[in-house]
Amino acid sequence: MSWEKEVNEIRQRKTLAKEMGGTEAVEKHHGKGRLTVRERINGFLDVGSFKEHGEGAGFAEKGPNGEISKFSPANYVIGVGKVSEKLVVVGGEDFTLKGGSPNAAGLRKSVYAEELSSYLKVPLARFLEGGGGSVANPNNIGPRTVGSPVFAAPRFKIIADILGKVPVVSAALGPVAGFPAGRLVSSHFSVMVKSSSQVMVGGPALVERALGQSLSKEELGGWKIHSKSGLVDNLAETEEEALEMMRTFLSYLPRNVWELRERVASLDSRDRREDELLSIVPKDKRKPFSIRKIIELVLDKNSFFEIQPLYGRGVVIGFGRLMGATVGIIANDCRFYAGSMTAEGGQKTKRMIELCDTFHLPIVNFLDEPGFMIGPEAEKTGCIRYGMSAVAAATQSEVPWATVAIHKSFGVASAAHFAPNTYKLAWPSYEMGALPVEGGVAVAFQREIANADNPEQKRRELEDKLLSERSPTPLMESFALHELIDPRDTRSKLCDWLDWVEPGLADLKGPTNWGYRP
Repeated sequence: MSWEKEVNEIRQRKTLAKEMGGTEAVEKHHGKGRLTVRERINGFLDVGSFKEHGEGAGFAEKGPNGEISKFSPANYVIGVGKVSEKLVVVGGEDFTLKGGSPNAAGLRKSVYAEELSSYLKVPLARFLEGGGGSVANPNNIGPRTVGSPVFAAPRFKIIADILGKVPVVSAALGPVAGFPAGRLVSSHFSVMVKSSSQVMVGGPALVERALGQSLSKEELGGWKIHSKSGLVDNLAETEEEALEMMRTFLSYLPRNVWELRERVASLDSRDRREDELLSIVPKDKRKPFSIRKIIELVLDKNSFFEIQPLYGRGVVIGFGRLMGATVGIIANDCRFYAGSMTAEGGQKTKRMIELCDTFHLPIVNFLDEPGFMIGPEAEKTGCIRYGMSAVAAATQSEVPWATVAIHKSFGVASAAHFAPNTYKLAWPSYEMGALPVEGGVAVAFQREIANADNPEQKRRELEDKLLSERSPTPLMESFALHELIDPRDTRSKLCDWLDWVEPGLADLKGPTNWGYRP
């Protein structure tokens, strides 16, 4: 006798599992402009690399002869595959079955995704679509156990733990609510699709029942909401673009905290000098300039990947490369509140510092800091609390820093731009002080300005006089800087610095002292 019958049944289960919610459900899903979870996984991974775990998990109904008459697969798909030949764990809800709300096997597989990523010490990619648990559970009949055993580890501990071990990337690829929304934000990088994604704690029906407010999914948690809330990092026009962003993010990071990110091949010259840098900061300090252009001119060409471009817009963060080596980027954008640190900017800065510390990535900081934002809105949002959180993160950061002072540095917020043993470079356009000249003159010379025949002219004269005295040369003379440099030499100086500090990164391998919080 052979086991052919049983083997055929296994094969049948796997075949039926790939049909997901059935032809009609899949077509309905496609009709909404969304891919299925299996299409997403295959589109994300290297071709042919996906190896599924729990392929036959689910519930089978059998006929009188023991044959499978109906099969409901687990509505969470999980497995391992490769991105650019590097192993990753992938998982996501199957929305064609119960709208992604987990069935019994689906829930177990979703929990297993974190466990598997932690065990293998490889990145985790989540493809999220669904509303989490449901009150409708037809299996709750008769005696049953309730809750987790008292000796069980907290359910969410693994979700927090892996953030300190491996890179975690998540995409909202449809409506995402409840626990899946919690998973989305518990990531190092998250993205949503403009046309089809919404993220919310509770959906419209729940909100209307609890609060009496009738709102659509888009009004509750569409991209226009979350581009400002900071809940997701980046926005994509299509699912395909979202998947590409996830791949790109992972390309800058090591597999885990026990490894260092390898350099990639670079054809760019370390001694490339861009003449545009010599005049990019206007001599008229009231005129804005493009910090992103400076970043692009200094880094390896086409290597800058920006994160959260629409949130906390006075701060610019992301990854880039210098001679193929990954560096974290933090910079001020003077086009938004002159680059002042808002509450949002403080959170954004802190998160980037912790991300780089977690994965042992050197930080390059382009300093143009006018100080903490002032005014009633800044006070309402607790600006100084979140700003000081960024300051604390910087002062406790353990990775190498290089700070290029390009324009201004005023007040306490400037401390968020320097870590211990920071390599300090400055351009001739740099000025620093306790307060910006403009505001400082208004306070310090209030009476003199008020009593002048022409107060506005007097104020201008005082400002211009003080501005002329704020040359960075005394800082160089006092060895308060490592070097005052020609802006065109910035790239070569940073490449030299990276060569000096890179061997020491090996001493940082492993989990950090402070950890990473979403």
